[in-house]
Amino acid sequence: MTPEQVAAGCKPAVLELGDAFTRCPVTLRQARLLGISGWAFYIAGRAGSLGDVRAETVAAALGFIAPEAVADGWDATLRTVRPMRVATVTLGECCRWGDENLDSVPGAARLAVLLGRAVDAADATGMPLFAAWRAMPVPVRTAGGQVAVSLRLLREHFAGAHLLAVRAAGMTPLEAVLAGPEGEAGAVACGWPPPYPTVGPLVRRRLWAEAVTDRLTAPAFAALGPADGAELVDLLAAFRAHRRRQ
Repeated sequence: MTPEQVAAGCKPAVLELGDAFTRCPVTLRQARLLGISGWAFYIAGRAGSLGDVRAETVAAALGFIAPEAVADGWDATLRTVRPMRVATVTLGECCRWGDENLDSVPGAARLAVLLGRAVDAADATGMPLFAAWRAMPVPVRTAGGQVAVSLRLLREHFAGAHLLAVRAAGMTPLEAVLAGPEGEAGAVACGWPPPYPTVGPLVRRRLWAEAVTDRLTAPAFAALGPADGAELVDLLAAFRAHRRRQ
Protein backbone atom coordinates (compact mmCIF):
# COMPACT_ATOMS: atom_id res chain seq x y z
CA MET A 1 0.00 0.00 0.00
CA THR A 2 1.16 3.54 -0.71
CA PRO A 3 1.25 6.03 2.20
CA GLU A 4 -1.78 7.80 0.73
CA GLN A 5 -3.68 4.51 0.58
CA VAL A 6 -2.77 3.75 4.18
CA ALA A 7 -3.94 7.22 5.24
CA ALA A 8 -7.24 6.76 3.40
CA GLY A 9 -7.66 3.25 4.81
CA CYS A 10 -6.98 4.36 8.40
CA LYS A 11 -9.06 7.52 8.31
CA PRO A 12 -12.56 6.10 8.96
CA ALA A 13 -11.45 4.13 12.03
CA VAL A 14 -9.31 6.97 13.36
CA LEU A 15 -12.15 9.48 13.05
CA GLU A 16 -14.62 7.10 14.72
CA LEU A 17 -12.44 5.70 17.49
CA GLY A 18 -10.44 8.87 18.10
CA ASP A 19 -13.28 10.57 19.93
CA ALA A 20 -15.27 7.54 21.15
CA PHE A 21 -14.13 8.24 24.70
CA THR A 22 -15.86 11.64 24.64
CA ARG A 23 -19.25 9.91 24.56
CA CYS A 24 -18.50 7.79 27.61
CA PRO A 25 -20.76 8.74 30.58
CA VAL A 26 -17.75 8.75 32.90
CA THR A 27 -15.98 11.24 30.65
CA LEU A 28 -19.08 13.43 30.31
CA ARG A 29 -19.38 13.57 34.10
CA GLN A 30 -16.09 15.44 34.24
CA ALA A 31 -17.79 18.57 32.92
CA ARG A 32 -20.00 18.72 35.99
CA LEU A 33 -17.04 18.05 38.28
CA LEU A 34 -15.17 20.94 36.66
CA GLY A 35 -18.21 23.19 36.96
CA ILE A 36 -18.69 23.81 33.24
CA SER A 37 -21.26 22.84 30.61
CA GLY A 38 -20.88 19.88 28.31
CA TRP A 39 -20.28 22.22 25.37
CA ALA A 40 -17.59 24.14 27.23
CA PHE A 41 -15.98 20.83 28.17
CA TYR A 42 -15.96 19.75 24.53
CA ILE A 43 -14.43 22.99 23.24
CA ALA A 44 -11.82 23.28 25.97
CA GLY A 45 -11.26 19.54 25.88
CA ARG A 46 -10.13 19.84 22.27
CA ALA A 47 -8.39 23.20 22.37
CA GLY A 48 -7.27 23.55 25.99
CA SER A 49 -3.84 22.23 25.05
CA LEU A 50 -3.25 25.61 23.36
CA GLY A 51 -3.30 27.32 26.77
CA ASP A 52 -4.94 30.62 27.72
CA VAL A 53 -5.41 31.97 24.20
CA ARG A 54 -8.25 34.10 22.83
CA ALA A 55 -11.45 32.56 21.52
CA GLU A 56 -10.61 33.84 18.03
CA THR A 57 -7.42 31.76 18.08
CA VAL A 58 -9.34 28.68 19.18
CA ALA A 59 -11.93 29.20 16.43
CA ALA A 60 -9.17 29.46 13.84
CA ALA A 61 -7.57 26.23 15.07
CA LEU A 62 -10.83 24.26 15.27
CA GLY A 63 -11.98 25.63 11.92
CA PHE A 64 -15.17 23.73 11.29
CA ILE A 65 -17.08 25.02 14.34
CA ALA A 66 -18.78 28.42 14.08
CA PRO A 67 -16.69 31.12 15.80
CA GLU A 68 -19.64 32.28 17.92
CA ALA A 69 -20.22 28.74 19.18
CA VAL A 70 -16.52 28.37 19.95
CA ALA A 71 -16.54 31.65 21.89
CA ASP A 72 -19.56 30.53 23.93
CA GLY A 73 -17.79 27.40 25.12
CA TRP A 74 -14.30 28.87 25.47
CA ASP A 75 -15.28 32.02 27.37
CA ALA A 76 -17.51 30.01 29.69
CA THR A 77 -14.53 27.80 30.49
CA LEU A 78 -12.24 30.76 31.17
CA ARG A 79 -14.68 32.09 33.76
CA THR A 80 -14.42 28.86 35.76
CA VAL A 81 -11.28 26.84 35.08
CA ARG A 82 -8.03 27.06 33.13
CA PRO A 83 -8.35 25.48 29.67
CA MET A 84 -5.15 23.50 30.18
CA ARG A 85 -6.77 21.87 33.21
CA VAL A 86 -9.67 20.74 31.02
CA ALA A 87 -7.20 19.40 28.45
CA THR A 88 -5.35 17.47 31.14
CA VAL A 89 -8.59 15.95 32.43
CA THR A 90 -9.60 15.08 28.87
CA LEU A 91 -6.30 13.34 28.23
CA GLY A 92 -6.67 11.38 31.44
CA GLU A 93 -10.15 10.29 30.44
CA CYS A 94 -8.87 9.22 27.04
CA CYS A 95 -6.28 7.01 28.75
CA ARG A 96 -8.84 5.60 31.15
CA TRP A 97 -11.26 4.76 28.36
CA GLY A 98 -8.51 3.05 26.42
CA ASP A 99 -7.48 1.05 29.47
CA GLU A 100 -11.02 -0.16 30.03
CA ASN A 101 -12.18 -0.70 26.46
CA LEU A 102 -9.20 -1.42 24.22
CA ASP A 103 -6.52 -3.09 26.29
CA SER A 104 -8.12 -6.54 26.18
CA VAL A 105 -8.68 -6.48 22.41
CA PRO A 106 -6.32 -8.87 20.60
CA GLY A 107 -3.51 -6.94 18.92
CA ALA A 108 -3.62 -3.92 21.26
CA ALA A 109 0.12 -3.97 21.98
CA ARG A 110 1.01 -4.18 18.29
CA LEU A 111 -1.49 -1.47 17.38
CA ALA A 112 -0.03 0.80 20.07
CA VAL A 113 3.43 0.42 18.52
CA LEU A 114 2.27 1.13 14.96
CA LEU A 115 0.13 4.12 15.93
CA GLY A 116 2.93 5.52 18.06
CA ARG A 117 5.32 5.40 15.14
CA ALA A 118 2.81 7.21 12.94
CA VAL A 119 2.21 9.89 15.56
CA ASP A 120 5.94 10.47 16.01
CA ALA A 121 6.50 10.76 12.25
CA ALA A 122 3.56 13.08 11.54
CA ASP A 123 4.34 16.57 10.25
CA ALA A 124 2.62 19.12 12.49
CA THR A 125 3.22 22.13 10.21
CA GLY A 126 0.06 24.25 10.09
CA MET A 127 -1.70 21.96 12.59
CA PRO A 128 -1.54 23.73 15.98
CA LEU A 129 -4.00 21.46 17.78
CA PHE A 130 -2.14 18.32 16.80
CA ALA A 131 1.19 19.88 17.75
CA ALA A 132 -0.12 21.04 21.12
CA TRP A 133 -1.64 17.65 21.95
CA ARG A 134 1.48 15.77 20.92
CA ALA A 135 3.53 17.95 23.26
CA MET A 136 1.40 17.13 26.30
CA PRO A 137 2.78 14.56 28.76
CA VAL A 138 0.83 11.31 28.66
CA PRO A 139 0.23 9.30 31.84
CA VAL A 140 1.92 5.91 31.73
CA ARG A 141 -0.86 3.48 30.90
CA THR A 142 -1.55 0.12 29.29
CA ALA A 143 -1.34 -0.61 25.59
CA GLY A 144 -5.06 0.17 25.33
CA GLY A 145 -4.49 3.60 26.83
CA GLN A 146 -1.64 4.25 24.42
CA VAL A 147 -3.87 3.23 21.51
CA ALA A 148 -6.62 5.61 22.63
CA VAL A 149 -4.23 8.56 22.97
CA SER A 150 -2.60 7.90 19.60
CA LEU A 151 -6.02 7.69 17.97
CA ARG A 152 -6.96 11.00 19.56
CA LEU A 153 -3.77 12.60 18.26
CA LEU A 154 -4.18 11.21 14.75
CA ARG A 155 -7.78 12.37 14.71
CA GLU A 156 -6.59 15.93 15.31
CA HIS A 157 -3.92 15.39 12.65
CA PHE A 158 -6.54 14.39 10.09
CA ALA A 159 -8.79 17.28 11.15
CA GLY A 160 -5.97 19.79 10.82
CA ALA A 161 -4.96 18.43 7.42
CA HIS A 162 -8.56 18.52 6.22
CA LEU A 163 -8.93 22.14 7.26
CA LEU A 164 -5.84 23.04 5.23
CA ALA A 165 -7.14 21.05 2.26
CA VAL A 166 -10.57 22.67 2.42
CA ARG A 167 -9.10 26.16 2.38
CA ALA A 168 -6.80 25.18 -0.50
CA ALA A 169 -9.89 24.01 -2.39
CA GLY A 170 -11.35 27.50 -2.08
CA MET A 171 -14.09 26.38 0.30
CA THR A 172 -15.11 27.89 3.60
CA PRO A 173 -15.37 25.56 6.60
CA LEU A 174 -19.15 25.95 6.54
CA GLU A 175 -19.29 24.95 2.86
CA ALA A 176 -17.18 21.88 3.62
CA VAL A 177 -19.52 20.83 6.42
CA LEU A 178 -22.58 21.33 4.23
CA ALA A 179 -21.04 19.31 1.40
CA GLY A 180 -20.19 16.50 3.82
CA PRO A 181 -22.26 13.43 4.70
CA GLU A 182 -24.26 15.16 7.46
CA GLY A 183 -25.17 18.23 5.42
CA GLU A 184 -27.29 20.82 7.18
CA ALA A 185 -27.57 18.65 10.30
CA GLY A 186 -23.79 18.80 10.57
CA ALA A 187 -23.83 22.56 10.16
CA VAL A 188 -26.36 22.91 12.97
CA ALA A 189 -24.29 20.63 15.22
CA CYS A 190 -21.25 22.81 14.56
CA GLY A 191 -23.17 25.96 15.51
CA TRP A 192 -23.59 27.49 12.05
CA PRO A 193 -26.97 29.25 11.74
CA PRO A 194 -29.08 29.14 8.55
CA PRO A 195 -29.71 30.18 5.83
CA TYR A 196 -27.15 27.97 4.13
CA PRO A 197 -25.60 28.28 0.64
CA THR A 198 -26.28 25.77 -2.13
CA VAL A 199 -23.86 22.88 -1.88
CA GLY A 200 -24.30 21.04 -5.20
CA PRO A 201 -21.32 22.69 -6.93
CA LEU A 202 -19.14 22.11 -3.86
CA VAL A 203 -19.23 18.32 -3.75
CA ARG A 204 -16.44 17.90 -6.30
CA ARG A 205 -14.25 20.35 -4.40
CA ARG A 206 -14.83 18.48 -1.19
CA LEU A 207 -13.82 15.20 -2.80
CA TRP A 208 -10.63 16.89 -3.97
CA ALA A 209 -10.06 18.14 -0.42
CA GLU A 210 -10.44 14.59 0.92
CA ALA A 211 -7.73 13.39 -1.47
CA VAL A 212 -5.45 16.24 -0.41
CA THR A 213 -6.10 15.37 3.23
CA ASP A 214 -4.82 11.87 2.56
CA ARG A 215 -1.74 13.29 0.87
CA LEU A 216 -1.00 15.71 3.72
CA THR A 217 -1.25 12.97 6.33
CA ALA A 218 0.64 10.39 4.26
CA PRO A 219 4.10 11.18 5.72
CA ALA A 220 2.96 9.87 9.11
CA PHE A 221 2.21 6.51 7.54
CA ALA A 222 5.14 6.48 5.13
CA ALA A 223 7.34 5.90 8.16
CA LEU A 224 5.71 2.48 8.60
CA GLY A 225 6.48 1.12 5.16
CA PRO A 226 4.01 -0.80 2.96
CA ALA A 227 3.78 -3.98 5.05
CA ASP A 228 3.32 -2.33 8.44
CA GLY A 229 1.01 0.23 6.89
CA ALA A 230 -1.26 -2.52 5.58
CA GLU A 231 -1.12 -4.22 8.98
CA LEU A 232 -2.18 -0.97 10.64
CA VAL A 233 -5.19 -0.65 8.33
CA ASP A 234 -6.25 -4.21 9.13
CA LEU A 235 -5.80 -3.80 12.89
CA LEU A 236 -7.79 -0.58 12.95
CA ALA A 237 -10.60 -2.20 10.97
CA ALA A 238 -10.65 -5.07 13.47
CA PHE A 239 -10.73 -2.69 16.45
CA ARG A 240 -13.50 -0.69 14.82
CA ALA A 241 -15.56 -3.83 14.27
CA HIS A 242 -14.94 -4.94 17.85
CA ARG A 243 -16.18 -1.63 19.24
CA ARG A 244 -19.32 -1.78 17.13
CA ARG A 245 -20.15 -5.22 18.50
CA GLN A 246 -19.97 -3.99 22.09
